[in-house]
Amino acid sequence: MIGAMPLTVDDVDRFVASRPRLEAIAYRLLGSAAEAEDAVQETFLRWQAADVERIEVPEAWLTKVLTNLCLNQLTSARARRETYVGEWLPEPLLAGDPMLGPADTAEQRESVSYAVLTLMERLSPNERAVYVLREAFDCPHREIAEILDISEAASQQIFHRAKRHVADGKARTEIDEAAARRIVEEFLAAATSGRTEPLVRLLTADATSVGDGGGKIPARTKPFEGAMAVATFLRGLFRFGTATETLVGGRPEVHATVANGGPAIVAVLDGRVVGVMCLEVTPGGIVAVRNQINPDKLERATVRWAAGDHGEPLFQV
Repeated sequence: MIGAMPLTVDDVDRFVASRPRLEAIAYRLLGSAAEAEDAVQETFLRWQAADVERIEVPEAWLTKVLTNLCLNQLTSARARRETYVGEWLPEPLLAGDPMLGPADTAEQRESVSYAVLTLMERLSPNERAVYVLREAFDCPHREIAEILDISEAASQQIFHRAKRHVADGKARTEIDEAAARRIVEEFLAAATSGRTEPLVRLLTADATSVGDGGGKIPARTKPFEGAMAVATFLRGLFRFGTATETLVGGRPEVHATVANGGPAIVAVLDGRVVGVMCLEVTPGGIVAVRNQINPDKLERATVRWAAGDHGEPLFQV
């Protein structure tokens, strides 16, 4: 902007302090860590070009700019996903990743779960924005209305509609890290038993399995549906020395982990995360298995994985 003053150290610090919150909002809105980082960087450029001294509430201004950038991105993303090769799944984030954002309440934890991020793909961009800002960040409807240039009453209506859409497809229960590991270990024991029956017992009758290879790694273009179909697929996937080695170029080590707050399996080959399988668990069993193998969506997970100590793998495929 012509006439904008250079940012002071305080102005830069103010943005840096807001950055974690902005990244957490953008990730929930876009389902992609890489796209979230780009949106936050673009927000900084807008901040840099603005007349900062005239901005009364910097956090509200930054949130509005970021949200509208994400809305534009979501609109164009819908068109891109029509030509996406196979199924599109969000980018998984491993436990402790700061981009997961606040996790103080059940609503905040749930809003970033892999199941809900997947369900939010059904929402319109406005519904997704209202849901995220209200459910995960407790923004008042007055503030959301100002961000989206709608009335407060419209914000409330959109939120209730979005929440209903998400709730209709949701079947998740909260699980702590120790329970997540037990679930993964039991799941892997069944998957590597060479038989389908142990897996079928762990799955709900209407279980589904879907993979996202993004055209980079071969993945079935339609989900497997039903406990027997899912169990048969998984038995083959975890069979030692099978197609898995061909898919990823070697025999990855398999670890139990937590991704987006839920039980997950991570496959690591030569220090690189080559797959994250997220399990959606209900009291009746595992209802969904979502497998992210698109290398473009595993770069942040690889960096996060390299920074931690994970002990011995459960086994090697």
